Amino acid sequence: MAINPFTSFIFSIFIISAIILTAYTFNFYYLAVLAIRKKVKPLKKNIGSPSITIHLPLYNEKYVAKRLVDSICSMDYPKDKMRIMVLDDSDDDTTTILHEQIIAYQKSGFDILHIRRGTRKGYKAGALKYAMSITDTEYVAIFDADFIPPKWFLKRSMPYFTNKKIGLVQCRWGHVNENYSQMTQAQALSLDFHFLVEQKAKSDSHLYMNFNGTAGIWKRDCIDDAGGWHTATLVEDLDLSYRAQMKGWKCLFIEDIVVNAELPVQMNAAKRQQFRWAKGAIQCAVKLLGELLLKRHVPIETKIQAFVQLTRHLSYPLLLIQFLALPIILASEINLNVLKFLPALTIATYLAMGPFAYLVIIYNLWGHDWKKKAKVLPFLLIYSAGLSVNNTVAVFDGLFGKKNEFLRTPKYGIVNNDDDWRDKAYNLPFTKTTLLEIFFGVYGLLGVLIAIFSLNPLFAPIIAIPTIGFWYVAYQSLSHSRFKRNKSDHYKPKAEKMANTYYKLALIGMFAIIIFGAYMSYQGYKTDVYPLDLTRGNLDRIASGGSPESLLIYANEIKELLPKQGNPVWIFATSSTDFGLIQKDVDSLIDSIEAIQNEPKNSPAYTTAMTDIHDRAINLRLNIMDATPYMYASFSNILFSSIWIATILGIFAVLKRKKEHLKAYDLSEDI
Repeated sequence: MAINPFTSFIFSIFIISAIILTAYTFNFYYLAVLAIRKKVKPLKKNIGSPSITIHLPLYNEKYVAKRLVDSICSMDYPKDKMRIMVLDDSDDDTTTILHEQIIAYQKSGFDILHIRRGTRKGYKAGALKYAMSITDTEYVAIFDADFIPPKWFLKRSMPYFTNKKIGLVQCRWGHVNENYSQMTQAQALSLDFHFLVEQKAKSDSHLYMNFNGTAGIWKRDCIDDAGGWHTATLVEDLDLSYRAQMKGWKCLFIEDIVVNAELPVQMNAAKRQQFRWAKGAIQCAVKLLGELLLKRHVPIETKIQAFVQLTRHLSYPLLLIQFLALPIILASEINLNVLKFLPALTIATYLAMGPFAYLVIIYNLWGHDWKKKAKVLPFLLIYSAGLSVNNTVAVFDGLFGKKNEFLRTPKYGIVNNDDDWRDKAYNLPFTKTTLLEIFFGVYGLLGVLIAIFSLNPLFAPIIAIPTIGFWYVAYQSLSHSRFKRNKSDHYKPKAEKMANTYYKLALIGMFAIIIFGAYMSYQGYKTDVYPLDLTRGNLDRIASGGSPESLLIYANEIKELLPKQGNPVWIFATSSTDFGLIQKDVDSLIDSIEAIQNEPKNSPAYTTAMTDIHDRAINLRLNIMDATPYMYASFSNILFSSIWIATILGIFAVLKRKKEHLKAYDLSEDI
């Protein structure tokens, strides 16, 4: 069957994306095999108590900063060998809280400094770079504000520096609030996969692993040899660890030392964190890959794995490409089954490559506790797919955008399941990315309908999973949004009431527009596209033969289903998609069928006429197939979509304006 050029292009993009995504997926499975098979026990020996400085980079962390400093000062390590530097770039109450706490610890004999640069230049990397200029110890440990290191952390970690070429010891992250919500459970499982699969496999081999920015100890000489902290990317940890390994240093992951931390509980905070990681990785790829690939002493497998790690976030735009392409391909009736005669094998292949393979990994990693983790897997698939829009924007921003502000992930000191964060400072409003998530959610609903009506119901779940993810992430982004000042907890009822009133009204308007858009999309499909699907079915029946009476019924139904005139290809239109001409061809087809009703079925005239009817039905079917994809992109649909998007953007503009008014109010109150 011939495929029109537009559909052929979409199909080619779909296949290329599928091949690349499959390669990334199988690479993860390869690392999983390495991690499960290799039970390497890192060497360690007693190296005494070498001097160490603990760097604590902070910015506006008033809910968790005190907890961090308390845990650091509780460490079972000689006071005369441990210096603590609180790198405080905050501009809110955090500074006051830390100042009082640090003074108390100084009086207790701790070598602890409260360092205020007076600027946020370079953000976290800038703070660490400044701290290194006044650090003279042999080792440097780093902890983010939301981490809670155990008191034995240094005593158990330092002995792993037995090999002089070990420049970094990275410890595993734990999750103090893993069971707070389904979202935190999904984040925890994703991070566990990263540490127990990727980090372990690379640490146990000659592959490059990365520093995770916290819960790790660096050898001072390693940092200096690698060129120190750079501020060119949003992931200074990944950047430094790769430069160190390119210099010949070894990075080591210790699975048995777990440092608990707080997972983001607000959707907008989790999206911000994922955005920073995705964009930063792409920035590092642009910065480091060329030099790395040209290094002769680096094994080819190491280069391949480094390329995969630094570019793996490209899987998110590839996922969106597949998501957009699949409904178009299904509507064009291109067969995507693994075997044309066995559609069930397609779903079996998807399951084997995805959920089933992950279940095998979970079983091997967690043993008897695997069922608890397995229950989270379906939600992780939905959550990860839902974040693909956010992370795709980050990828393109990393490739083409300028270096932007390091936006830290706000934390609220959430430990227990009944802890609340909604009335605390640092809450983030939703962003324009939410608009795209809503768009993809609506598109996904149409895609599910197309899969069903095109007689490809086995593909409906494949479209439905990311669709549910888009709606979930968009809904949580909206429902988790709050307007709350960050500089203090001073209550300003009039300003806050005004902001939240506008927010609620905007939220109601947003949902009303979404529902209206979904309804109009459904009606548009039912009115414009579904009749063409029915037409193709009737043409298939005519092409397969039958009595003239039944063929005449099908042909008359086609005439009623098709538009009377018009051409869906409104730019560079062709005669093959002109409905006026197609209607004339249908009239001619009806005349031919009526003409043979009285002909004997075994006569040469009858046979010749039926062959002609068969051929004309096939040609008409090809014309309808050419026209179908353009019905989605009709002028009216584009106009409606533009108005729909403009309306939602208008709501965003109103919210932004009110947010600016709120900030202006805060500033006027502080004068």
